[in-house]
Amino acid sequence: MAGRAAVPEVIWARPERTGRGPKPAFTRADVAAAAVRIADAQGLDGVSMRHVAAELGCGTMSLYNYVPRKEDLYELMLDAIGAEHEMGEPSGDWRADMLRNAYETRTIMRRHPWVPRLMAGIYGFSPNTLRYLEHCLACLEPLDQPYGIKMELVALLNGVVTTYTANELATAERTRSTPWSEEEENAVRIAYLGSQVATGAYPRVAAAFMEASGPIDLEEVFERALQRVMDAFEPRT
Repeated sequence: MAGRAAVPEVIWARPERTGRGPKPAFTRADVAAAAVRIADAQGLDGVSMRHVAAELGCGTMSLYNYVPRKEDLYELMLDAIGAEHEMGEPSGDWRADMLRNAYETRTIMRRHPWVPRLMAGIYGFSPNTLRYLEHCLACLEPLDQPYGIKMELVALLNGVVTTYTANELATAERTRSTPWSEEEENAVRIAYLGSQVATGAYPRVAAAFMEASGPIDLEEVFERALQRVMDAFEPRT
């Protein structure tokens, strides 16, 4: 297939323009932007080489000269999204800075709901991934830990954000696909749960619900999870 390498390669190590032919009609950034527009409008399943080529107004086969594989297209898309991170100067308070980074990542994922689905399958360090990682390590300068530990902290925080946001988005999507409201479904499920707890077969579950009987503040749960991850990386005295 045109442009497809016979051996593994990193898309970022591949020149945007190969050979002495005419100047390419598009840049790699153009291809990524087209794919992101499609994913935002139709979801990740709507992204195909054919659809991206149509969005750009070129032939599908010619697109392979820019992007050899669909997996490379996904990497381009995630890198394009990574450019949306606003990376101001670190404040000197590493916990506050990393908390801000986590919330910003969550906002970006909400803006592009297909992103969490790609996170687990995409590996490698794209230009904007490296830029973000460098920023996080700068924020973590005050933390007295080796760089390897700091990298673990960044990965764990990103994992919490990705998992939490993916669940949040999936719940919202499921709610949109049902003929009843979220409140109606919750009422039915709570009634069922109450009937099961009332049997006495689950005394510890009953005690847990009695201890915290009010509605769960999911925002508090999210921040508490982030804070607990950071607690684990504080130097031990």
